[in-house]
Amino acid sequence: MPLAVAGPAPAPPPAACEALVADYARWREAPGQQWDFRWPAAGPPSLTLFGAEHVREPGHAQFDRIARAFEAAKPTLAFFEGPDRGVRGDREATIRETGESGYLRLLAKQAGIPARSLEPSPPEQMKALLGQFPADQVFLFFVLREAARLRDREGKSGEALDAAVAPMLARAAALGAPLPFADVPGLAAATGRYWPGRDWRTLPAAWFSPLAKDSETGGLFLGAINRADSDNRNRHMVRLFAAAVKAGERPFVVVGRNHVPMQAKALACALGPAR
Repeated sequence: MPLAVAGPAPAPPPAACEALVADYARWREAPGQQWDFRWPAAGPPSLTLFGAEHVREPGHAQFDRIARAFEAAKPTLAFFEGPDRGVRGDREATIRETGESGYLRLLAKQAGIPARSLEPSPPEQMKALLGQFPADQVFLFFVLREAARLRDREGKSGEALDAAVAPMLARAAALGAPLPFADVPGLAAATGRYWPGRDWRTLPAAWFSPLAKDSETGGLFLGAINRADSDNRNRHMVRLFAAAVKAGERPFVVVGRNHVPMQAKALACALGPAR
């Protein structure tokens, strides 16, 4: 009687792999934490995640490391974080104005490969969070976080910051959520209900970290919403990257570095053993 030969183990269901995404509330940075991920671990990579710092200094060492990793990976597809804010005329201007996300788009353009946002659509993000938090808190989170980014990374303040935020409020109304405000005075009033006497333009960026403890920072709910949003985004990215690899692409991803260890086990599960 011939011996039975076991076939390859069946792939785990996607939900089982997504359940391996680490929880920000319990995750702690390990000594010697690895901020990059590649699959398979040996040989030419089919998937490369580069964990980046959010900096806009062209001389920062990470940009040379991104370029070297991109060249070594020989990708067919690039995934960048955030919306597509385009590229500029050269490397230095692109980094200064659009950071690591824009620099990856520039590398992809030079290599002649597609570059896509790794983000879920805004309605998808909003819908997921509205099942967990009140609508006014979710809307405040997105608007105030973007205001802090415009202030800290693009140097906008005063009337310039107001002018940048006002059209964003109008666009957000198209997402379909019941909005408690739709203009800058309404934003100021909504902020004042949660943080009396506080100017919405001055909320610290640290309040929006997924690692922030709202009871300690004063963010009330901003850190909790960011944790939930980051968890949702991480699960979306696992699905997106695994699907691209299984479709025959070699994706190269640049994403905020904390996302990489959160996704590593789930990605290894979804991709399975190297063939």
